[in-house]
Amino acid sequence: MKRSFMTTLPDTSGAFLTASRIILRHGGNMVRASYNKAVDTHMLFVDVEGEEEALDAIEADLTAEGFLQNESRVKVVLIEAEVPNQPGGIIPVLEALKAHGVSISYLSSQAAGKAFAPLKMGLYVEDPAVIGALLDSLSAICTVRILDYDAGEKKLDNTVFYLSFADEMRQLLHLTPEQTKEFVYYSNLVMQQLDEKGEPHSKTFEYISRFAHFVAEHGGAGHECRTTCQKLTDRVFATVIEPPCGSNITVLEDQVTRALLVIDGGFTCYEASTMRLLRELFPHFDARKKEMLLTHSDSDHTGICQHFQTIWCTRRTADCFAGEHMGLPSPREENPNMLPYYRLSTLITDYMPPALSRLCLLDSQPCDDTLPLSKVGEFCFGDMHFDVYQGNGGHVPGETVLLDDRHRIAVTGDDYINAVDMLPAQKEFNRLAPYLARSVNQDSTKYRAILSTLRHILSDGWLLLPGHGAVVPRTQKL
Repeated sequence: MKRSFMTTLPDTSGAFLTASRIILRHGGNMVRASYNKAVDTHMLFVDVEGEEEALDAIEADLTAEGFLQNESRVKVVLIEAEVPNQPGGIIPVLEALKAHGVSISYLSSQAAGKAFAPLKMGLYVEDPAVIGALLDSLSAICTVRILDYDAGEKKLDNTVFYLSFADEMRQLLHLTPEQTKEFVYYSNLVMQQLDEKGEPHSKTFEYISRFAHFVAEHGGAGHECRTTCQKLTDRVFATVIEPPCGSNITVLEDQVTRALLVIDGGFTCYEASTMRLLRELFPHFDARKKEMLLTHSDSDHTGICQHFQTIWCTRRTADCFAGEHMGLPSPREENPNMLPYYRLSTLITDYMPPALSRLCLLDSQPCDDTLPLSKVGEFCFGDMHFDVYQGNGGHVPGETVLLDDRHRIAVTGDDYINAVDMLPAQKEFNRLAPYLARSVNQDSTKYRAILSTLRHILSDGWLLLPGHGAVVPRTQKL
């Protein structure tokens, strides 16, 4: 552990040497020494690492030698605040320090022509409760980073942890201050929910951090997809793109008209990478006739919607998007257990619902919710004729399955995923969501019934294009 001491150096030669020898004699390691004229010409701040017994002995000897006076075990927190680079920009920060009775032991700032000037401050305080309240006040004024503090001071741990966690997420995900506060709020909500199950706080934030880092690190050059081409009929070919996380992007190509049907679109944060790959795989992609079809409304399926003028989906899926445009919670967010995870997912992946004006409905008849799956319409592409089935809300309202009985080809969305054959990155990512969200299904009982129904229908010689995982060949048993 580490302890900070505010020492008073006698005006004699070798005083600092004497103090150093005391620290060494007890096995302490001096990790920081700061001479501070602003407080006193004889004042020296010293940070020492060591076992608690050793630090107690060091404190006793320093006191006996006259280096420490009264309450000399100080709390020194080194922070960096982003202060607006404008006249008076520092005033609110200084007013907050004065209001909380906190002194500055160190100060450094250089604007360098930027909109915000990084202001480094060493804050000298006696009461941990005061510094905790001060950090809360400062974080409401500007972005605050904790650069160093006495880790042995338990009363500071939560305040420092939240500020450090918030700053890490802000920088990693390029969040606004408002988004950062929202991120921390829903992270805390996940923690509270899992705390009720006896899960340790550290594990919760570890999983949230892993989720955020995974998504960020698999963008750009890290966005490595597995691509599979499959002949479906004499006229239609399929290209299945499997990203490291997010839904498959399945592209049906009509070999006669060159038209494209893109089924689902991954995460919004990978939009640039996905579109770059589509343009590489399909020459003249932007000039071709192309439409999109969404199997459901989840954020990991809608990432490239803005590039299509026509987007096919069921009415219930369209209703999900309409509610989100009005600021209403999605069906996922109406479930208190799922709300915090999906809000975090929205922030991490830049989700935005598609424009309502581009939606076209697949339904021509109502869904029979007494059945796990019921036919709601038909859809044709090339020489393929799909019966459109909708589930009764097992995975999410509006979930859609497309069945071409003549060619025995099924597009299953997330009502069937190929968990057996996934990329290592996909498997790693898929272990995060169930922990944080408790379940990826709206109603697990209904989902199991839908899955059972699909396994019965698709038991003999069907080719499956799933929402996640590799194409399921006709020879593979479900």
